[in-house]
Amino acid sequence: MSDLLRAEGIGKRYGGVHALRGASLALAAGEAHALVGENGAGKSTLAKILAGSVRPDAGRILIDGKAAPIRNPLEAQRQGIGIIYQELDLFPHLTIGENMVIGNLSFREAAWVDFRKVDAFCRPFLERVGLRRGPREMVAELPIGQAQLVALARALSMRARAILMDEPTSSLGEDAAERLFGTIRELKQSGVSIVYVSHKMDEIFRVCDRATVLRDGETVGTVEVPTTTPGALVRMMVGGADELRADWQSARAAVDNRRADYQSAPLLSVRGLTTRKLRDVSFELGAGEVLGIAGLVGAGRSELGAALFGMDRATGGEIRLRGVPVEVRSPAAAMRHGIGLLPEDRKLQGLMMDMSVLENGAMASLPRMSRLGFLSAERERAALLPLYRQLALRCASFSAPVGWLSGGNQQKALLGRWLLVNPDVLFLDDPARGIDIGAKQDVYRMIAELAAAGKGVMLASSELPELLRCADRILVLADGRVAATYTAAEATPERIMAAATGARS
Repeated sequence: MSDLLRAEGIGKRYGGVHALRGASLALAAGEAHALVGENGAGKSTLAKILAGSVRPDAGRILIDGKAAPIRNPLEAQRQGIGIIYQELDLFPHLTIGENMVIGNLSFREAAWVDFRKVDAFCRPFLERVGLRRGPREMVAELPIGQAQLVALARALSMRARAILMDEPTSSLGEDAAERLFGTIRELKQSGVSIVYVSHKMDEIFRVCDRATVLRDGETVGTVEVPTTTPGALVRMMVGGADELRADWQSARAAVDNRRADYQSAPLLSVRGLTTRKLRDVSFELGAGEVLGIAGLVGAGRSELGAALFGMDRATGGEIRLRGVPVEVRSPAAAMRHGIGLLPEDRKLQGLMMDMSVLENGAMASLPRMSRLGFLSAERERAALLPLYRQLALRCASFSAPVGWLSGGNQQKALLGRWLLVNPDVLFLDDPARGIDIGAKQDVYRMIAELAAAGKGVMLASSELPELLRCADRILVLADGRVAATYTAAEATPERIMAAATGARS
């Protein structure tokens, strides 16, 4: 097979973080090529670079063997490259036809809109993807599966020879996914190439011819899908299993030394918890236990924390604390019951960046910090400074805006807020994401100290080494359901990733 598209030595940095390090990909004409890897491996970044929405720092792209610099989406379109993002980039308050012709180099624009020409242009492509909707219907009125078909029809109308699909079935039901698979097969037969970015092994083995594996921004290798197995792909994705296992064994010894025996009754018991995203989730959490929450993007990790903290409304199930049923309909109710949440995005969901370090720390404990209805800076300092010293938080002044701190110290300020609240159950959503190694060690130490003090800690993380290091048990989520639960002795990177991708069989 000759290469339609080839990416060589692609590098991309965001500040000090390497999203891609010399990554490569070769796409043949008329093939479906899977792009796989763990969270943060660089899959979406590489797809965005090929589509022109992100510029690489290094490397080159070739189309039909010739260098083709792609600096923006219009240049990608001229080269015959289209993309369907996981979060669809459609205008919901415009019609299907308007969405398809905006910025479309294949549609000849005029001084005014001729809707009959728009209809005539769009209909063949809508029929090609099997969407029985008129071009003048509003996108906002479409189910997500049909909106995704609009995005695919738009890419075809732009004469795309290569279409990048980023987690294309993440929001689709089974029927819509089946229609998409059928469309992919038809596109391959007509010579259109597909780059299929996904973590779902069953889909990869159904529709893809080859698979390229990324790990930590680097290309590990490319394999023929019919001649490999899901387990082999998982091993390529996780890598370094022996090193992780050794690190886990030493960490487990430290955990066992500091942990008291759990109470006979669970601290937290969840049965059949169901929300818009979660489906029949059940588990128990003991006092002094660290329960890891694993899963790929969209699996429901953050949604589980939001449900326990009263941010997402539960439509079914039961939550018990120390055996007593509780209703958690709001964050205030969760805090009254002794449940805390450290959110995934500290800037958007956790901290007030223009407020001081002390003000951010005291935010969840205002009644304790007030005197005669007025906040007391003295009380804030007396309560928070010992906690900040415990966390090794470093800043020039605790009266300075928290936005002035480094990422690691911002995370410590947010963790200090919950140490002051002192909840019995604390859900930590990727607490070490985007912070340096030293700050991570401080966070891990604090997790161990919370568990040793008898707290129940739930640690959601996209980093397998982090879970293997800190957790007593690991709950694996996939598509909003519990896919598996492993004890520390049972947990391995291969088992966790296989459960998360549905490749255990």
